[in-house]
Amino acid sequence: MVMANTTSPAAPTALASVTLEVADTEAARRFYTAFGVDAYVALRASDTPTTGFRGFTLGITVSGPATVDGFFAAAVDAGATVLKPTAKSLWGYSGVVQAPDGTIWKIATGAKKDTGPDTRRIDEIVLLLGVEAVKATRQFYVEQGLTVAKSFGGKYTEFAPGTAGPVKLALYKRRALAKDLGVPVEGTGSHRVVLGTTATAFTDPDGFTWEAA
Repeated sequence: MVMANTTSPAAPTALASVTLEVADTEAARRFYTAFGVDAYVALRASDTPTTGFRGFTLGITVSGPATVDGFFAAAVDAGATVLKPTAKSLWGYSGVVQAPDGTIWKIATGAKKDTGPDTRRIDEIVLLLGVEAVKATRQFYVEQGLTVAKSFGGKYTEFAPGTAGPVKLALYKRRALAKDLGVPVEGTGSHRVVLGTTATAFTDPDGFTWEAA
C-alpha cells in the first residue's frame, strides 16, 4: 500500500469550523461543556429531519487510557449513550458514545497502558466523514484547495490542518466507519453538520455542506 502526498495548486482552503445542527441548543451547550469539547464545535438550531447514521464522527485523540476514561465518563454522566464501551484494541484503547443531539464521538489513544493520570487534555480532534468513494472525494477536496497529509489508497485520507480551526478533516469509507462505530450504515436526511471554509461555499459528493466562515 502506497501512501500518497498530494498538494493542489489552487488557493489554500482549510476547515475553519464545525457547526452541529441540534434541536435544542441550550441542552447541547450544557452537554458539550460538561463533556469538555465545547471549544471545538459551534451549535445552531435546526429541525431538518434525519434518520439513522449521519455519515460522520468526531474523534478525540488523547495521551492515554486514563484520559479516555475521563472523557468517556464525563460524556456518559452528561447524558451520552454508550455505543462501544472503552476497551483495548489492536490500535490502542478507545470507546464510542452518542451525544443526546445524535452526534457520535470516538475517544481514543494509541497507548494501551497508562503512563500517567487523567490529564483532561485533548491532543487532537478529527472530523471523519464517511464517504462512498474515498479516492474520488479526496480528489474533489484537492481541487477545492485542501492539502493531503496522509492517504492510504481508497481506504483513508487525512488532510493537513489549517491554522483557522482546531479540527482536522479526514475521509473513510462510510460502511467501514459505521462498522467501527458499532451502528447500522443506513441513514437518510440531513448530516446535521455544517463545515466552515476559509474559501467559498460548496457541497461535496456525499452531501456534506461547507459554508464560508
